[in-house]
Amino acid sequence: MKVQAYGAQASDKDLEPLTIERRELLSNDVKIKIIYCGVCHSDIHAKNNDWGNAKYPIVPGHEIIGRVEEVGAEVSKYKAGDLVGVGCMVDSCQECSQCNDDMEHFCENGSTSTYNSKDKHLGGHTFGGYSTHIVVREEFVLSVSEKLDTKAVAPLLCAGITTYSPLRHWNVKKGDKVGVVGLGGLGHMGIKFAHALGAETYMITTSPEKAQDAKRLGADGVIISKDDEDMKKHFVTFDFILNTIPVGHDLNPYLQLLKPDGTVCLVGAIEPLEPFHGGNLILRRKRIVGSLIGGIAETQEMLDFCAEHNITSDVEMIDINEINTAFERVQKNDVKYRFVIDMASLN
Repeated sequence: MKVQAYGAQASDKDLEPLTIERRELLSNDVKIKIIYCGVCHSDIHAKNNDWGNAKYPIVPGHEIIGRVEEVGAEVSKYKAGDLVGVGCMVDSCQECSQCNDDMEHFCENGSTSTYNSKDKHLGGHTFGGYSTHIVVREEFVLSVSEKLDTKAVAPLLCAGITTYSPLRHWNVKKGDKVGVVGLGGLGHMGIKFAHALGAETYMITTSPEKAQDAKRLGADGVIISKDDEDMKKHFVTFDFILNTIPVGHDLNPYLQLLKPDGTVCLVGAIEPLEPFHGGNLILRRKRIVGSLIGGIAETQEMLDFCAEHNITSDVEMIDINEINTAFERVQKNDVKYRFVIDMASLN
């Protein structure tokens, strides 16, 4: 079936209206009318072919909230009218050890990304949520609580799980001291989650003007990373640091903040980092780790946690015809803290 979408024909072209093909429902498929779609920095990287693997035309969007319109004959979990979400994946082999352990994002045979992945059914490649509808197999559809502000749930499907997963995996809990480096789309969610988990939470930033907002989001304190004296006050006191900086940078200052057995987790910089001093790891048995979104079960756990604790993203709403300006603003860090598209503007 043909649906309306917004996409780019080449890396140097703006996003514009186009028509794409969605598959007819299979027995285990769910057809979703998209209500809202978040704008992730990954959408911009993909559209611009920054990672060298873009397939055109590209239709971004992997923070999808919508209503079920129709389900296949074997679907049991969802029915028409249900409020649901779709995140960064729409399929995986469902057979390998990683899939069997609810870690579909690490599928040994390669998970299918919501956009820019090989389309197993139609050929070509997958198209994302900057569109009116999407068809997804039941196992990759997520239940969304009606209690939350629906438009502000959309970024949870990427920014939310990207920050929730490492906090849960490394067992952040009440009594821990946790730092979040960088106050942006990821960082503001990291603060909210760490605070809700009961940790003593600090925003670590280069910008003193962000202190007030960080405290509004749940930070107990703010550390200015450019201020050597401010950093020294916190040397060897942190259990866990969530590092959301999206570009290569110097890790040494953050390693000095960790306690023995402390952890710095990277969720932002998918590129080379500056050299770090081995002594900063060896002398107190510290760790540098990385984390990538989460599996479907953990993403559902995150959404349920958000419903329980009334956690959503801070969002700025746009119409689809504003998307190219929004991309420019994201690259200038000119949004608090995520753009969300009102997909009714595409109809």
